[in-house]
Amino acid sequence: MANEISYPFAADSAGGGAQMVSQAQWQYLARIFGKDRVDFRLEQTSIDSFSLPFTAAVATNTSVTVSPGRALVGGFYYQLTATNTVTIAANTGATGRTDLIVLRANMSTSSVNLAVVQGQPAANPKAPALTRTYGGVWEMPLHQVTVPANSAALSVVPVMPFDAPEHMAVPWNATSATSYQANGSFLIDMDSNNTDTQSEYWIGRDGNVVSRDLGKPRQYTPSLVNVNVDLPSANKVGRWRWIAPGMVYFSMYLNNDWEDTGPTRTGNSTIAVTLPTPATGTTGQVVKGILRNPNYNGGLPNVVEIHAEISQSSSGQTVMYLLYPNPTTTSEGLDGLRAIPPLSNVKISGVYEAATFGN
Repeated sequence: MANEISYPFAADSAGGGAQMVSQAQWQYLARIFGKDRVDFRLEQTSIDSFSLPFTAAVATNTSVTVSPGRALVGGFYYQLTATNTVTIAANTGATGRTDLIVLRANMSTSSVNLAVVQGQPAANPKAPALTRTYGGVWEMPLHQVTVPANSAALSVVPVMPFDAPEHMAVPWNATSATSYQANGSFLIDMDSNNTDTQSEYWIGRDGNVVSRDLGKPRQYTPSLVNVNVDLPSANKVGRWRWIAPGMVYFSMYLNNDWEDTGPTRTGNSTIAVTLPTPATGTTGQVVKGILRNPNYNGGLPNVVEIHAEISQSSSGQTVMYLLYPNPTTTSEGLDGLRAIPPLSNVKISGVYEAATFGN
């Protein structure tokens, strides 16, 4: 069993089990449990930079101070208990440089310490690469330091990774459960009772919203608006899903299988169709579709381009208006759709911004 190693156990064993572990073995183990990060969760909805751990400030043209903090680096825990100062090499040359302040876990010294990785001067300087070697040196970035030419003033930008809340899951009732999760969390609705769809929720500063649907699409039955008669429900099919917070993909199929009639507009209105969830009307939005009219009914071509407009409004919009090119005069542009001809069908699909965060 010499080629099999496992650890840590209560005692060494003939099967390769070990009670004690080396630094390198611990690093392999601990890196599975926790990735490099500052030990500080960004759960606040608003925070200033001076409240963060490891805040940096330029002290002189060759030094930067770093405030206290805690972090996990390469599988090892580190704590800075008082403000420390790191030295930035002077740059008297004609081109700038980018350095990196890091936390460096070093197996040869058996410690984690602040360090500076010096970049190369260049017309367009780039930050140096991190060293990450199991059993050797492992670095986590804290701050990127711009070191201008001719000993000009330094500037510092934080680039450190922070801890974040874990993903959580609930069998159902995710909307209610989001109220008890920390800002910055993702919550998965597993839909274990098969009444909706599997979805991911984002708990953020602007509200708790569905960030994306993970399973089958949602179904809905669109309704025609401003018509003398609507199509039967069986002739209208709609599908939609959340693809990002406040963003919806949808598609619909409207089939007029009547041979001698169909929906026509009322008065001078334009035929409209309902959306699966209200859209923002702040800017107005447009999606596309086609009307297939194989028998050339209603004086329309066999295929007609449809422009579906979500009107600009100060409130959320629940419908989109169907426009089509004037069939006889190109210079007339788009007209409001007057009818869905007999034995024709309409297909519309696209992405729009929902009124999730208000209008």
